[in-house]
Amino acid sequence: MASLRDIKTRITSTKKTSQITKAMEMVSASKLNRAETNAKAFVPYMEKIQEVVASIALGSKDVTHPMLVSRPVKKTGYLVITSDRGLAGAYNSSILRLVHNKIKERHTSKDEYVIIAIGRMGRDYFLNRGMNVALDIAGLPDQPSFSDIKDIATKAVNFFAEGMYDELYMYYNHFVSAIQQDVTEKKVLPLTDIASSSKLTSYEFEPAPEEIMEVLLPQYAESLIYGALLDGKASEHAARMSAMRSATDNAKELIDSLTLQYNRARQAAITQEITEIVGGVAALE
Repeated sequence: MASLRDIKTRITSTKKTSQITKAMEMVSASKLNRAETNAKAFVPYMEKIQEVVASIALGSKDVTHPMLVSRPVKKTGYLVITSDRGLAGAYNSSILRLVHNKIKERHTSKDEYVIIAIGRMGRDYFLNRGMNVALDIAGLPDQPSFSDIKDIATKAVNFFAEGMYDELYMYYNHFVSAIQQDVTEKKVLPLTDIASSSKLTSYEFEPAPEEIMEVLLPQYAESLIYGALLDGKASEHAARMSAMRSATDNAKELIDSLTLQYNRARQAAITQEITEIVGGVAALE
């Protein structure tokens, strides 16, 4: 049985850990509010640019672009969005497990795929397993701007245009609520699944639609990546907030259990001392 000093030490250390996890929960809650606002504010822009792209692609039969055409798949790209830090529950592991399983199912050689990793956890996971990481970025701020990921988003789109891979899939956590984040797979390139509303808006384009598509389609693909990153950041903060709340609750339960154990051990020690005193007095009589 542990001594009173050992139990007291564990209680003290657990209380300090509880204070840390509670502080981390509050910080994540604050970051979540801003991240959720950023993600929701980006939605109207994505809807409008998607509407314009759909209007050109579906409304003008003569307009074609390489990013809209499927080609034989010889190599696949995987863009994976994870966090730079842990302590976020299953936020990273659920994404990485899904991507790893997909790669194992679809490919037999490293030459058949490339990975673009956004986030230190994903980058380290794939590099440690000897997987083909072509591009990575880490150290993004908690509230990223488009300029922070413009370089990697542009390269991801250019790799497709240059033929490095023939399709690009993106994996991230979609923010549903503070307690629910869904792992999402989305095909980014080619842009063959551009959804549109049932009623397309009529636009007059100047210059020609073909010239607009040359500029607009890469921006649209880059915006898909940025939107997923904002979504993933909100999910990360929500997952970390939930994980830290669970850690705080577990620490409180452990403190209660240790306190009960300490009181019992202390009572047993007092009882033993009283018994020894009574026994000593009886022996003197």
